[in-house]
Amino acid sequence: QVQLVESGGGLVQAGGSLRLSCAASGRTFRNYKLGWFRQAPGKEREFVSALNWSTGSTYYTDSVKGRFTISRDYAKNTMYLQMNSLKPDDTAAYYCAASQAAWVPALRARYDYWGQGTQVTVSS
Repeated sequence: QVQLVESGGGLVQAGGSLRLSCAASGRTFRNYKLGWFRQAPGKEREFVSALNWSTGSTYYTDSVKGRFTISRDYAKNTMYLQMNSLKPDDTAAYYCAASQAAWVPALRARYDYWGQGTQVTVSS
């Protein structure tokens, strides 16, 4: 079982940048597919981006394409989400998640493990 720990959230002005990290403890990410989701107050948790750790394939929801970049560091066993040109609509708690099998990148139900979340607040 893998445990996920997010970090890097904070308060930033519109147009600014943040980099979120998702580190694994207990296991390596080698056999997992990974994703970032976010949840704003009163809204459903929604897909942001995903990464196949083995192949490097990446996926993004339309609203973040060109602004967010998902990446991985093998040596640190860590996934990142670089967020640029942030907007107030990006304000949410951001969660990383890991899937072991039957992965569908944007489908929340196909992820088996979740981190505790990190808050991102973008002021206008």
